[in-house]
Amino acid sequence: MTQTVQPSTSSSTHAKSFREEADSIGIKQIPSNALYGVQSLRAKENFPMTHESMRPEMINALAYVKKACAIANENSGILEKRKAEAIADACNEIIAGKYHDAFIVDPIQGGAGTSMNMNANEVIANLAAAYSGRRIGQYDWIHPNDDVNMGQSTNDVIPTAGKLACLWLLNTYEKSLQELILSCQKKADEFSDVLKMGRTQLQDAVPIRLGQEFDAYASSLQRSLDRIRMISQEMHQINLGGSAIGTCVNVDRSYYFMICSELSKETGIAFEHCSDLVDGTQNIDCFASVSSAIKESAIALSKMANDLRLLSSGPKTGIGEIALPAKQNGSSIMPGKINPVIPEVVSQAAYKVMGNDVTISLACEAGQLELNAFEPVVFYSLFQSIDLMSNAVDTFRINCIEGIQADTERCSRLLNASVGIATALNPIIGYAKAASLAKEALKKGRSVGELAVEKGYLKQEELDEVLDPYQMTKLAQYSHKEN
Repeated sequence: MTQTVQPSTSSSTHAKSFREEADSIGIKQIPSNALYGVQSLRAKENFPMTHESMRPEMINALAYVKKACAIANENSGILEKRKAEAIADACNEIIAGKYHDAFIVDPIQGGAGTSMNMNANEVIANLAAAYSGRRIGQYDWIHPNDDVNMGQSTNDVIPTAGKLACLWLLNTYEKSLQELILSCQKKADEFSDVLKMGRTQLQDAVPIRLGQEFDAYASSLQRSLDRIRMISQEMHQINLGGSAIGTCVNVDRSYYFMICSELSKETGIAFEHCSDLVDGTQNIDCFASVSSAIKESAIALSKMANDLRLLSSGPKTGIGEIALPAKQNGSSIMPGKINPVIPEVVSQAAYKVMGNDVTISLACEAGQLELNAFEPVVFYSLFQSIDLMSNAVDTFRINCIEGIQADTERCSRLLNASVGIATALNPIIGYAKAASLAKEALKKGRSVGELAVEKGYLKQEELDEVLDPYQMTKLAQYSHKEN
């Protein structure tokens, strides 16, 4: 690039000068140096939905798609080299983060994403014209539809760009999840010898080690990560080249056979055509699958957050077996109160993701015949879910998990006060006698072991072995790993 364009993205009537652009609806005034065009401005006025901008990942994904298409069209001999180079140069500037403010359409919009596609076409055409010394808004040399959108349709461009943006966001989330898994594993090692009472249905059950609980969290999160990685492979199959309905109308044969490899080359991500382009254009269930995997990970994280709130509850009058890092004052009226704010915000993020998953499911189902018109809300919700969970996982790890401390003394005291260890007597004295001991121990405030010896069920040396809480947690032959 030899010059810098100074665009305006304002649609205010107070702008000093305007240009006129026409479309099939009529003529409209556009700020003279705005990089967007008439169709983008109509969309901005028609869809004041979220008052948010398009995601940077989606903008960059559109630029990568348009660049790959221009190069493929040039290599096919149907797009003039100078035009292809000008389009590619404009796309490179967008990918570098410039001119994103020229993408003015709301992310939720009617038209299956046509407004997004045309916003990209108009901005790229005007940038290419400006860099070639031509006037913005004059499309006689590079036209948004004829040149930038050559061989394409909204219906293959938008889902392809959406998949590319999704892969970028998933990559960030996968890294965040992996770091959280490692943190849980470190805590599992740190707490490997901390004995405590396990609970089922919030009632005392049998002994467990705190490290085993954190090991289980790591296993659950690893399973979530594996699901996401598996499902993300569907994002590598694209319908680019299928054009309007997957029948490749207006698509050059040479362009079709090279477009996937060209996009792969530009992005460093391996793409291939859907095995059935008509299916790939009609159906967007792959995004529902990704959303489901994200939702599942949100469920696992929220369950973990709930556990930590319970285990740290009190701390004096509740369970209080662990202490979460104190991050801020917990009350405007109660001095000294500290709330589990990080687990709370993780759960709230999870609830939002669950709601987004419902939206995505409904939108994916609502497609009719050869196209799903509701991709914009799918991408808006899906991108938000992935980004939200990435942020939630990061703050969970940094501001909570890494600073958790165990109250070993309290864990031991609660364990010794429980009658849950009576379960270990079942194979020796039978369930009925063990239950009777547990009931009597609770009533009289005595230990199960003491009563078992007193009644002659076991000798003291036998009791010490049978009711050793640590041994009760070390059934290695049934465990996923030996400790």
